[in-house]
Amino acid sequence: MTYPVAMRGIDEESGEYLSPSRKQNRREALEVLSLAEALVALSENQLGKLPIPDTLLPHIADARRITSHIARKRQLAFLAKQMRREDDATLEAIRDAMDAGGTAARIETALLHRAETWRARLLEEGDGALAELLDAYPDADRQRLRQLVRNALAERAKNKPPAAFRELFRELRGVFAAASGAGEQAIDDDDAPLDDEGDDAAR
Repeated sequence: MTYPVAMRGIDEESGEYLSPSRKQNRREALEVLSLAEALVALSENQLGKLPIPDTLLPHIADARRITSHIARKRQLAFLAKQMRREDDATLEAIRDAMDAGGTAARIETALLHRAETWRARLLEEGDGALAELLDAYPDADRQRLRQLVRNALAERAKNKPPAAFRELFRELRGVFAAASGAGEQAIDDDDAPLDDEGDDAAR
């Protein structure tokens, strides 16, 4: 992945740096926000391989824990604000490290998003979505998936901790990883991003 870096211009006569325009400031802010979103989408294992300052790690962890869409968006904006306080070299080092392992990171992120999407569909659409999933991934365990969906819905109805909800995520990710040949990589509870609406309902 490529993260363009906007640079300030230099006055040819005075040699002084020109102040960034409002448009340029906005572009830089959006680029940092995009980087923040990419970091939050990574697993703990992937984050541990990046040169992220310790001061940013708690803010990343907070964003990953928040499940409310509005609150999560607010936390991402706050994370991006904290990241903009870092010098350019720090952010570039993070980008370079992500690019170095870009292929693996993109595969992992794609698996996570696919698992989130299908988890939401299974909980909302039931057997219809399950049948569609099994058509696409015939090696998936029908009985286990159905049981996890049933348990996750029961958790939601009783406002219990989302154990089955998270286990369903891991099961789906395993199905997609096996199908893509990416291999299975253990994901701890805290590593699995939670679907905003689904987890709100589960809680």
